[in-house]
Amino acid sequence: MKLLTFLMICGMTAGVCGAELKWDNPGMGRFTDREGRRCYTLTLAPAEKNGQHCAHAKIDLDRFRGMPVTLSMKVAGHEVSQPPDPWNGVKLMLYQRDRNGREYWNGTNRQLGTFASRRISSLVYVIPDAVEWRVMVGLQDSSGTVEFELDSLEITPLFDPEKAAANRYTATYSDAVRNRPLGRGVMSPKRFQPGDLEELAAWNVNLVRFQISRNWDRHGTDRDLEEYDRWIDDMLTHLDGVLEQAEKLGIAIVLDLHQPPGGRYTDNNMAMFYEKKYAEHFIAVWEKIARRFKGNSAVWGYDLINEPLQTRPAQYGYLELQRMAAEAIRRIDPAVPLIIEANEATGPSGFRYLEPLELENVIYEVHLYLPNSFTHQLVYPKDGTPRGVGPKVAYPGIIEGKQWDRAALREALRPVREFQLRHKARIFAGEFSAVLWAPGAADYLKDCIALFEEYGWDWTYHSFREWQGWSLEHEGEDATKFRPSRDNDRKRVLLDAFRENGKF
Repeated sequence: MKLLTFLMICGMTAGVCGAELKWDNPGMGRFTDREGRRCYTLTLAPAEKNGQHCAHAKIDLDRFRGMPVTLSMKVAGHEVSQPPDPWNGVKLMLYQRDRNGREYWNGTNRQLGTFASRRISSLVYVIPDAVEWRVMVGLQDSSGTVEFELDSLEITPLFDPEKAAANRYTATYSDAVRNRPLGRGVMSPKRFQPGDLEELAAWNVNLVRFQISRNWDRHGTDRDLEEYDRWIDDMLTHLDGVLEQAEKLGIAIVLDLHQPPGGRYTDNNMAMFYEKKYAEHFIAVWEKIARRFKGNSAVWGYDLINEPLQTRPAQYGYLELQRMAAEAIRRIDPAVPLIIEANEATGPSGFRYLEPLELENVIYEVHLYLPNSFTHQLVYPKDGTPRGVGPKVAYPGIIEGKQWDRAALREALRPVREFQLRHKARIFAGEFSAVLWAPGAADYLKDCIALFEEYGWDWTYHSFREWQGWSLEHEGEDATKFRPSRDNDRKRVLLDAFRENGKF
C-alpha cells in the first residue's frame, strides 16, 4: 500500500497540519513558538510527577478507520525519570472513544534520561466505531523536561488490512508436517540443566520452544556482531546436546532466535528493521543455524523472530525480513518448518494485516497475554514495592472495564482464527501464561488451552524453570513468598493437557 501522510486529513503538509491543530489543556506545561515551530514544553519536579500531565488536540481520523497507523512526533527530553510502569513516562498517545462510551489510550514510548530531538512513534489501531479522537502529549508518573514539536506530528497508515484480507493464498504442508501429532509443551529455561528434559518427559511434554535468549527487555544491546556471534556459537553448542537428548526422549524442539543482532531501540523496535548490517547478519545467523541442524529429526521448526515490533516505515519490514530469512533457509534446508511471527509483539491484533509466505511448511505464531493487566499484574512493581504486593484482579471477571472470560479470549483470538481459516494455515501458540499470584490463573490457562485445542493449534506454555513467577513448580502470594510446589492448580491444568500427547 502506498504510504499516506497526515496531508490526507487536511490536504496540507504534515508539519502545517500538526501546527494548525487546536492544542489545549497545557496543565503544568506551556506552548511556545521556536523558530517558527510550535512546541509544547513540560517540566515536572519529582514531587509533581504522579498522574498524567498532557496537552491534547482533537483530530479527525475518519478515513483511517480499521487501519493500523504510525503516530509519530519529534520530542526532546532532559532528565526524564524512570516511571514505575514501562508503558508510562513520555507520552505520545491517541485517545479514542467508541459509540458505547468505551475509551482507549494507545501509544507509549520508552524514552528516558536526556536526549536530543528525535522522532518517536507508536503503532495504533484506529477502531472502526470511534466517535472521538484526540492526540495527547506529555508525561505520566515521570519527572523531567520534555519538548514536543507539535507541527511535526505525522499519522501514516503502515499496513493494509484490506489487502491482507484479499490475499487468498492457501498454505501447503508436506505429509510429514501435516500428519505429525499436535505439539503441547513449554518454553525452555535459558539453558537446560541436568534432569530438566527428563522431568518434562515425565510430564509427557512433546514440544519445547527453546529460547536462544539474553538481554531480555533491555535496549541498545547486541550491536557488537563479533561478540554476538561468539554468544550464538556457544548457544548452538549447548543445543547440540539438548537436541541429542530430546530426540531420545521423544521431545521436539523449536529453535527460537529470541535475541536478534542489533537488539532493540528504546521504543522496542528492532534495529535490524532499519539498519542494513543487522538485517544481513540476521539472515547469516539463520543460514548458520540451518546448515548446522539440517536433517536433525529433533528440530520441530525454526522460529525466525521473537515478538517483532515495527511501528514506522522500515527498510526491512518485520515480514519482509522474515521472508528474506525464510528463503535463505530454504536454499539450505527445503523441508524444516519455518515459523513466522506477527507484528505487535506477536499479539493477535497483528494478524489483522499479516500476509502468508508462499513457501511450503510455514507455521504462524501467536502469543497470548490478554488482558495484560491480568496476566502480568504487579509484575512491574511501583516505587520499590516487591513484585506481587498490592490489590489483585481476578479472572474471570471485569478487567479493564469489560468482562474477561473464555468468550472474551475467543474474541481476542478472532484475527488469528480468521487467518487460519482463510489460508488453511497451521497456528502455533508459542507463549501464553499468567503470573502465579493472579487469582484465577488456573482458570485462565484452562480457557486458553481449551481454545487452542478446539482450533487445532500447537502450543507451548511460558515457561519452565525460568522465572519463578511463571513457574508451574512454585506458588506464592508475591515475589517475597515463592516456595516450591509439587502440586498446584496451574500445574494440574498443564499436566492434564499433556496426557493427550503423542510422541514425535
